[in-house]
Amino acid sequence: MAEPKRHMDVPQERVLENPPRKVAGTKSPTTKEREHQMTSLLSTPEFWQYLSIPVIAALIGWTTNWLAIKMTFYPLEFVGKPPLLGWQGIIPSKARKMAAISVDATISKIGTVQEIFQQIDPQVLAAHILYTVEPRTEEYVDELMLKEYPTFWENLPSSARNMVYDRVRKSTPQLVDNLVGDVSDNIEDLLDIKSMVIERLAKDKRLLNRIFIECGEVEFRFIINSGFYFGFLFGLVQMTVWYFYQSWWVLPFFGLMVGWATNWIALNVIFRPLHEKKVGPFRFQGLFLKRQQEVAESFCHIVTHEILTVGNIINAILEGPKGDRARNMVKKHIKPLVDETAGMGKALTQMAFGPTGFATLKNQVGKKAIEISQTSFNNPVFETDRARAVESIMVERMIALSSEEFQDLLRPCFQEDEIKLILVGAFLGFAAGICQLVFVFGGSVF
Repeated sequence: MAEPKRHMDVPQERVLENPPRKVAGTKSPTTKEREHQMTSLLSTPEFWQYLSIPVIAALIGWTTNWLAIKMTFYPLEFVGKPPLLGWQGIIPSKARKMAAISVDATISKIGTVQEIFQQIDPQVLAAHILYTVEPRTEEYVDELMLKEYPTFWENLPSSARNMVYDRVRKSTPQLVDNLVGDVSDNIEDLLDIKSMVIERLAKDKRLLNRIFIECGEVEFRFIINSGFYFGFLFGLVQMTVWYFYQSWWVLPFFGLMVGWATNWIALNVIFRPLHEKKVGPFRFQGLFLKRQQEVAESFCHIVTHEILTVGNIINAILEGPKGDRARNMVKKHIKPLVDETAGMGKALTQMAFGPTGFATLKNQVGKKAIEISQTSFNNPVFETDRARAVESIMVERMIALSSEEFQDLLRPCFQEDEIKLILVGAFLGFAAGICQLVFVFGGSVF
């Protein structure tokens, strides 16, 4: 039987033997003969060497994509010796910028400050403040008076103290309504939601990561897994090229291409096509864009329950850039209550406090009112109820965003320093290709 032909560029000892061909007039191989041929094939070292090429390519694709995702988010703080020897996750390293991009892409488009505050409902806020304050009216008055004028307050007849309690209790509902109404009318000037959200996310990098990770969980998992599948397909091409052309650079080059291309392909599958396209019975659209409703619900839940909470909004009003104006607004509405209460015994209070002391008392009452305003919303049930109210309108608006606007929620996560991640993947793939050449095929780069 003639010896099977071998490729001219491939050493004879490294070529797998061709199975015997069926010749006219000869018997077909028996089952036992086929099993023997298969066993001979599987026992050939070259068979397993070639088979390792697509398997290793798949592992390279999976590893480089997995590493790219991890390097996007971790570590939260720089590890190594700055500025070059070390790494910090791309999102945490540019937390303020990424937070600003996220706000511009979503919150600024799905709800104004006035709409969000109205959804929280000023009347509900006022009712909650009264619900919190009224049972503790006497405690607050006693705490304030005993701190500033203990002798006077302890020696005041109980009937006079009860009159003060009653006056404060009766005046508080109108005072709170007026204050909340004033804040509501001026909310656009008092609250900068963009700055509020950016400050919170810039300080809490873990929460910033969580927004991107939860919104893009499906896409990140696809990127990692697709590295394996695309890598395997590239490996089949690599195996074919290596069979016919065994130059030293083939395996490292294809390793580099696997590390580079698998990430690029995955990103395009996630965000392209932007709009649904129909090809025969099939419909195609970017994976992330197809999940717009699901992502909107996830994003808005985090934002409303952990960032745009009532407590955070009130603190941002009182401690933000316009905090002085907000605090003066509180003191302005408190002043009539102090004047009216003191008017019941004007001569007595002026004699006990003096002009300076009375002014100090007004100031202290104002500070106490601000403190109460900041601590009245620590009720988880109330916070959750108001968060749901805001969440409903935000989800509805976010679902209505165009595909162009919606993709901006997650796309910046990949665009920011994307070339660094691709280069890291390419380098790892190149290194794996060299290892494959040296350790699997016994080759050399020199």
